[in-house]
Amino acid sequence: MHETPLPSSVVKKPGAAAWRRQLPWLGAVAFVALIVVGLWPSAVAVEVIAVTRGPLVVTVDEEGMTRVKNRYVVSAPVAGQLRRIDWKAGAIVEAGKTMLAVLETSGADFLDARSLAQAEARVRAAGANREAAVAQRERARAAAQMFTADFERLKKLFAQKVLSAQEFDAAQMRATTTAQDERTAEFAAQIAEFELEQARALLARGQPHSAGAGPAGGGAEPLTITSPVGGRILRVFQESARVVPAGFPLMEVGDQGDLEVRIEVLSRDGVAIRPGARVLLDQWGGPEPLTARVRHVEPSAFTKISALGVEEQRVYVVADFVDPLEKRPTLGDSYRVEARVVTWENASALRAPAGALFQRGGTWQAFVIDGTRARLHAVKPGRSNGVETEVLDGLREGDRVIVYPGDKVADGSRIEPMVMSGR
Repeated sequence: MHETPLPSSVVKKPGAAAWRRQLPWLGAVAFVALIVVGLWPSAVAVEVIAVTRGPLVVTVDEEGMTRVKNRYVVSAPVAGQLRRIDWKAGAIVEAGKTMLAVLETSGADFLDARSLAQAEARVRAAGANREAAVAQRERARAAAQMFTADFERLKKLFAQKVLSAQEFDAAQMRATTTAQDERTAEFAAQIAEFELEQARALLARGQPHSAGAGPAGGGAEPLTITSPVGGRILRVFQESARVVPAGFPLMEVGDQGDLEVRIEVLSRDGVAIRPGARVLLDQWGGPEPLTARVRHVEPSAFTKISALGVEEQRVYVVADFVDPLEKRPTLGDSYRVEARVVTWENASALRAPAGALFQRGGTWQAFVIDGTRARLHAVKPGRSNGVETEVLDGLREGDRVIVYPGDKVADGSRIEPMVMSGR
C-alpha cells in the first residue's frame, strides 16, 4: 500500500504564532549560555622562561678600595730645621738617588757616650736586618721562578684537556702569589738598605771628630734624605719650612703599580671566601672589568654601623691584581671599585630563574607549562646568585616555567604565555 503525498499547498507550516511561543525558550537558553561563558575561567597571562644548562656563578658583591701594597713613610731621623719641600704627589722617585728633603741640624745631632753606643747598636741591627731581607728576597725569587715554571708546564697540560680547572687555578694562584711575594721581598730589601744608610749617617754625624767634620763638629753640613724605594710620591705631609722633631713624618712613597684591593664584606660572607678565589672589579673607570685573586681573608672582624643604623660585623678581604699594569695605567691608591668575589661557580649547571621558584608548605615548588595548563612540580634547589638558581631535582632541561606566578595561577590553571624569553 503506497501513501500519496499531499500537495504542498496542503502541508501546514509553523506560523508566526508558533515562533512567538518558542522565543521565551530560546532567550532562556541564550541567557544561560552567556552566564556559562561569563563564569568560565579565562586564561592567565604569564611570563614563561625555559630551564637551560649553562654557567652559573655565585658572588659576594661589595665595595672595595685599592691601596699600594708596599709603602714607606719618610720621616725626619733627627730634629732640625726642615727646608721647604717642592715635591708634589705623583712625582717619580728613584731608590737611593732622589733627594726628598733637607734638614739643617746645626750640631743638634751630636751624641753623648750613651747615645753613641745606641747609634752603633742601631747600625749593627740595621746591618743584620739588611742581611735577613736580602736572604728573604733570594728565597722569594727562587720560589717565584719555580712556581712560574711549574705554571707554564701545567698551562700546556690544561690546553690539552688533561688537567682539571681546579688544579690549573691552584697553579695560577701559586704563581701569582709567589710573584707578589718576590716584589714584597724586594721592597723590604730596599727599605733595609735605606735604614742601614740612615743609621750609618746618623752615627757619623754624631761623632765630633768624624771624617769630613768642620772645626766646630760634624753638624755643620745639612742632612739630606733620599728616597728609600723607587716609585711615586703618594702624599706630602709637610711642605713648608719649619722646625721638626725627630720622627716627624714628611711624605709617603710607594709603587703605584703594585696595587692590591681591600674589600669590606659581611663576616658571614667572608666565611665562604677562600684564598685564590676569583674577583671581578667593576665601576673602576675603565671600559672592561678587571680581574684579581684573593690573597687572604683577615682573621679579625670589626663592627660597623650601616646607613640604616644597624650594627654589622665586617671583615676585610685582600686581593691581588691579575691583569697587567697596561690595562689599569691610571688606577691609583685609595680608588673605589665594585668587587664581585666568586664563592662558587659551575660551567654546566641546570639553572632556572630565581623568580620561578617559591616555597609552599616547607618545600620549594615551581609551575611547569603542560600544553595550556600550569602543573605544580616539587623542586630541589641548589646554589643561587639572586637571578638564577641551580636545580638539583624536579625539573629537566627545556622545561618551561612560570616566572612570578602570583595568586591567580594554581595547579591546572589555563595559562597564556605573555612573553617567551630564554638565554
